[in-house]
Amino acid sequence: MHRIIAGVLLPVLHSLVGFPAAAAAGSGPGDPVPYPTRPVRFIVGFPAGSGTDMLARIVGGKLAESFGQQVVVDNRAGANGIIAADLTANAVPDGHTLQVMSISHTMNAAVYKLPFDAVKSFTPVALLATGPLVLVTHPSFPATGVKALIDLARAKPRTITYAVSGTGGINHFAGALFSHMAGIQLLEVPYRGGPQAMTDLIAGEVQIMFVTLALAHRQVSAGKLKALGVSGARRTRMLPDVPTISEAGLKGYEMSTWWGLIGPAGIPGAIVGKLNREISAVLAQPELTKRLEQDGAEPSPASSAEFGRLLASEVDKWRRVAKTSNIKAE
Repeated sequence: MHRIIAGVLLPVLHSLVGFPAAAAAGSGPGDPVPYPTRPVRFIVGFPAGSGTDMLARIVGGKLAESFGQQVVVDNRAGANGIIAADLTANAVPDGHTLQVMSISHTMNAAVYKLPFDAVKSFTPVALLATGPLVLVTHPSFPATGVKALIDLARAKPRTITYAVSGTGGINHFAGALFSHMAGIQLLEVPYRGGPQAMTDLIAGEVQIMFVTLALAHRQVSAGKLKALGVSGARRTRMLPDVPTISEAGLKGYEMSTWWGLIGPAGIPGAIVGKLNREISAVLAQPELTKRLEQDGAEPSPASSAEFGRLLASEVDKWRRVAKTSNIKAE
């Protein structure tokens, strides 16, 4: 999982992200929702130090201050978040067990046979943050823009190599969507993880890759990589001179990575509403906004209903991409 927040001291596994001893536990005076009444568990499907883990600790720490209850980060890494999602789906739906998850949750549904329904088994609580990817190349790559890359790929099918850090991962799907929409054939080069893929890209062993904005910014600024386009709907302040992929030659291409908070199906609406309101307040804090922006993400508060629609649409989208691009589990 890509890092999205920099400069955070890594707490120990399963640690508490915050507990203001002077705060009153549970709901405040006059609050009709008696929640939370005990510590809240944030399950994270990736290791301590990952981007999802860091976001969980930051948001959890702020919620602990508001709720007057501990928020415990429980790292259950493995299977690209599937283990954590299964635990969440089978938890008691009282709002005390939640999962901080990422876009990979919806991509897993497109590739793997899951022990749960990626949409129906969960209660969407809140969207947390979003951020674009960047299409980058080795500096020696002849194409200087997205249109030139597409023209070159059409002229020489399956000769341009693109790095895939894990089957069914976000950069795999980003490249597959790009290839499908452009009507081109790229040559996938699979890797077990992002670090080796990035090492080979910088060394010129592979030609293109979709990477997080934070990683792209560092390597482009150092002159080690060349950015052709950002995957989001608009340009980013971190790379202001780099156009979106849509405006640079592949009209309509758009995708962003994102993170959200879900719980098991059946959490009472009053609890979901309270959580969503508190999280929206947390995301509005300038300190959190600044920390996210340092690594190319931004707070993206949304209602539970809006987040639920995003989950469903993303599952459908990536299932279509997996089918057209023949992306299957290894």
